[in-house]
Amino acid sequence: MRKHKRKKQIGAVGGNENGFVTRESDGGRKHKLTVIHQALIRDPVDIEALRRAAAGNGGLLTDELRRKVWPKLLNINVYKLPPKPGREVRENHKDYNQVVLDVRRSMKRFPKGMPASERAVLQEQLIDIILEVLKRNPQLHYYQGYHDVAVTLLLVVGERMSIAMLDTLSNFHLRDFMDPTMDSTKHILNYLMPILEQVDAELHDFMIRAEVGTIFALSWLITWYGHVLSEFRHTLRLYDFFLASHPLMPIYLAATIVLHREKEVKQTECDMAMVHHLLSHIPQDLPYELLICQAQDLFEQFPPSLLAKRAALQSRKRPGGFPACSPRPAVEGGEQDDEDGSVGAVRYARGRRVRRGSDRHGLGTRLDTSAVLMRPMGTRQEPLIKPKSFSNTSKRLTLTTWRSNLLQKEVFWCQKGYFHFSVKNPKHFGQFTSILSEIRHETRV
Repeated sequence: MRKHKRKKQIGAVGGNENGFVTRESDGGRKHKLTVIHQALIRDPVDIEALRRAAAGNGGLLTDELRRKVWPKLLNINVYKLPPKPGREVRENHKDYNQVVLDVRRSMKRFPKGMPASERAVLQEQLIDIILEVLKRNPQLHYYQGYHDVAVTLLLVVGERMSIAMLDTLSNFHLRDFMDPTMDSTKHILNYLMPILEQVDAELHDFMIRAEVGTIFALSWLITWYGHVLSEFRHTLRLYDFFLASHPLMPIYLAATIVLHREKEVKQTECDMAMVHHLLSHIPQDLPYELLICQAQDLFEQFPPSLLAKRAALQSRKRPGGFPACSPRPAVEGGEQDDEDGSVGAVRYARGRRVRRGSDRHGLGTRLDTSAVLMRPMGTRQEPLIKPKSFSNTSKRLTLTTWRSNLLQKEVFWCQKGYFHFSVKNPKHFGQFTSILSEIRHETRV
């Protein structure tokens, strides 16, 4: 087994047992503040010094500094900010309904104790920010999780600066996530397994045998971890790091998180659903400073150019990953799910699979697993399951008793061609695949 040797961590900043900075020495903090201030007043601004400060131990320290440094890292002219959006930004916008739904259920992203009236104002601003950026860039496609990035910016830099920053990020760092299909996003996720293979072959082989794929890291990647971290200070620390780094750095951080949990993973049953369930839930006490340092080391040792060919080969394997030519996961509407977020819905339109619905937070990493498990049933570009008889009054497929024992609800056919399902136990995902495969053959026309 090849183990990754982390370089010696350098810095005068102190950290706690979790690797997250809690209190710096006065000398170290003052020195860093001086370095950042000097970088800002230089002509031209010393961007490299700001990047080192943002990525280095402790990040940018305060929101006041972030308001000054973040725009510089994205080369934004602070004297020519876009105006506040008017009411017309919401008129006849194709993504309006979905954006409103996502923003309405983003309450956990706002500080605890914030008055409801203040949060309501910020949510309205958040809707306008997202729609304004999409209106400025008609080539971009909204995805569920985009609002998690936008709300982080809004809470730190305000409405007008958020529009400018989100516009830049959407055309660079987040650009691959905003294509009409998930192919570019899938390609970025495909870098994860080659990194693990280089560092810990045993862990890599275990995950290959489990066929867990990389879907568990989808919400990490497309929201810059904002969706999965409960502490806003951790989210801000990672945004400091990502804004100062290569656009692929979030996938390197994902690799360090998996490597950090190596023992947990190997002690888990070698089953796709079990490993996916473990990895899709990020512990809230991770040693973030340590992981950031390790991610930087991994990037230096195994840069994207070195892993590009291996990442391309992952597309051919696709264990537990996206189907080929996957459409965008976020579409209008979205069904309500069960409390545990395990209900999935898949639409078959024009022979292509489109996932509908979301988990209770709006993303649905567990839902992805359920939906993708339906992939092996398909051939060519035909609808995979079609009932022999279908009417407005008779939509339900008959399942045997043993099938129903695995499901919280029967699989049923809705008017718009959706299949809803909810599995009682993650261990039963594999059996559920066989069930759906049998249903396909029984009902195929």
